[in-house]
Amino acid sequence: MEESSKLALPDAFLDFLKVNGLDPSIYTASDSTPRYIRLKPGCEAYLEEVEAEMKCKIEKVDWLPGFYSLPPDIQIASSKAYQEGKIYGIDAASGAAVLALDISAGDHVLDLCAAPGAKLCMISDLLGDSGSVTGVDVASHRLAACRTMLQKYALGESALEEKGDAFREWTSRRPYKERKKATKARKTVASQLVLGSQHPELIFYGRHSGVVGLTRSELYQSGCDSEVSSQGYDKVLVDAECTHDGSIKHIQKFEHWGWTTLQRRVLDAERTDSLTTLQLKLLSNGFRLLKVGGSLVYSTCSLTSAQNEDVVQKFLKENASAELQEINAAKNWPCKSGQIPNTLLFDPLTSQTSGLFVAKFLKLAIW
Repeated sequence: MEESSKLALPDAFLDFLKVNGLDPSIYTASDSTPRYIRLKPGCEAYLEEVEAEMKCKIEKVDWLPGFYSLPPDIQIASSKAYQEGKIYGIDAASGAAVLALDISAGDHVLDLCAAPGAKLCMISDLLGDSGSVTGVDVASHRLAACRTMLQKYALGESALEEKGDAFREWTSRRPYKERKKATKARKTVASQLVLGSQHPELIFYGRHSGVVGLTRSELYQSGCDSEVSSQGYDKVLVDAECTHDGSIKHIQKFEHWGWTTLQRRVLDAERTDSLTTLQLKLLSNGFRLLKVGGSLVYSTCSLTSAQNEDVVQKFLKENASAELQEINAAKNWPCKSGQIPNTLLFDPLTSQTSGLFVAKFLKLAIW
């Protein structure tokens, strides 16, 4: 890990950070940023066993219930606790975004960008046997990873015997020819969602789950705004696709992928414009599926205002029924305020987590 702490960033990326007012030292913090895990509820008695197997001290994260930190060099994938579904890896900042939803028993929750599935697991943990969680992602292979993760932690079909039909799953499986045609037509993730020409893949866990309460056969029929307002989700999480510039581990990968790849994936202005269009579309679609009085959390692992505050401001201008909310749970969180009041920003130096922007909206009744 010593090499990572001395990561030599290219001039183009340093210019990118300067333009966005970001501290380059963020990307040298990998040696001091812990790895985080969430302990599956009911597995607290196994904590000492997990410590003994991993040969390290597991520290409780005081500001985030159910979370524990490990030294950054510890690998969990080969551990018995991980393989048996007692723990799963999820960054504390991502956990905070889920906690910001303030999920209550019986809530129907939509995770609009669900892969790889750790947030879905946490949402299911918080719901227990009540309510439902709907996971949506643009690609079937990414959603397959979510399904595998949910089943591994006994939160999906594998829990049927104990919980009746409380977490029965159905999917939006389409005929092979239709899926093959969609695959050929898909040029980029952004163009698919922005143009809205193809349906995303979905999985559902929960009694009576489904988009705005619709049945499987009715899923892709358009609902009017009044129907959505009364039948929509109680909580929606939009952890949007972004340039991932707030993730140290992601940026470090470009040492192996090549810094020219960074130029194309992170610094290219055309890609950024495409992403911000996608982010606004995702946020707007998620909000449309939210019932009046419900809450939506928007997050990205970018630290740039273009993908965060700028998207929030555009969204608020276009949606009179949206109100930016203070996140009450955040009073003891180790983060700082974003450039807009009531928004939050996690970064490795301030928070000892991966970078994450978080904003929470309330849907008001407009008559």
